[in-house]
Amino acid sequence: MKRVLSGLQPSGQLHLGNYCGAIKQFIRLQEDHEMFVFVASYHALTSARDPQQLRANIRQVVIDYLAFGLDPKKTNIYLQQDVPQVTELAWLLSCVCPKHLMDKATSFKDKVAKGLPASIGLYTYPILQAADILSVDPDLVPVGEDQRQHIEITRDLAQKFNHHFCGGDENGVFRLPHPMIRDDSGATVPGIDGQKMSKSYNNGIDPFMEEKPLRKLIMKIVSDSTPIDQPKDPDRDTTFQIFTALAGKDDPRTVALREKYVSPPADGFGYGHAKQALFELILEEFGEARRRRVELMNDPGYVAKVLRDGAAAAGERVAAVTQRAREAAGL
Repeated sequence: MKRVLSGLQPSGQLHLGNYCGAIKQFIRLQEDHEMFVFVASYHALTSARDPQQLRANIRQVVIDYLAFGLDPKKTNIYLQQDVPQVTELAWLLSCVCPKHLMDKATSFKDKVAKGLPASIGLYTYPILQAADILSVDPDLVPVGEDQRQHIEITRDLAQKFNHHFCGGDENGVFRLPHPMIRDDSGATVPGIDGQKMSKSYNNGIDPFMEEKPLRKLIMKIVSDSTPIDQPKDPDRDTTFQIFTALAGKDDPRTVALREKYVSPPADGFGYGHAKQALFELILEEFGEARRRRVELMNDPGYVAKVLRDGAAAAGERVAAVTQRAREAAGL
């Protein structure tokens, strides 16, 4: 059974883009992989400055993971700060990391361009990310194409450490992980404004919203002015793109909806009809998740136990890797 690791920053309420682009894949993988999924709380400190809000965001991410369908019997869910040896590994890796490797990291440049302060934490973000990954000896790391460079940096750092302290032995301290690049339709989901769905753009759709505000939000999705009796191009419509990302392009519901775009029925088919279909799809797809989330919000003891168990499982792996790294480095 192959081991998989992934993490997500607690930067706010999860949305359909998070679910379609990552969480849905985790739910599939947990059936036949050993899963480690963590909340990247240390990484969040590169931008978070409100401790109370950060704690709330961390708790909400965990609850949403569980509500969406991550099973703690199959997936080890933990908080980054509950496995502190990861930061020790980050220091060990930083000591073999050439400066130019960080200079070429595109994530630092992108985030500074968006207004984040150019802190050392942000600059060395890829080193901590590499420590997160290498700490549990994973085989695979699911990422989008925009994160491929981080996996390459991780492999570079692992190889450098192994070279310096293990004589280049392929069986050195760190196992080289492989990226699992997401290339399906769910990898990039547009928001209500047509741009990539993102918390920073404030254009996301929260599937856990109350029904009335959820429907109101969906009805705000951008569309053109094509009359209801005229054919429309579904592939250029934001509503259809979101529907496809959630249901799947080959799903009978998606196929039927596409047909209405291309060949409107006698009584017409407008974008309002498509948005109503998306609203109903969300309620159908997340009915159980919505009910489960209410239960989890009222059961903090269970959530705390999930995190303790996840941290214990991850901690066991991380302790072994850290000890190998210490001994190899002469500590």
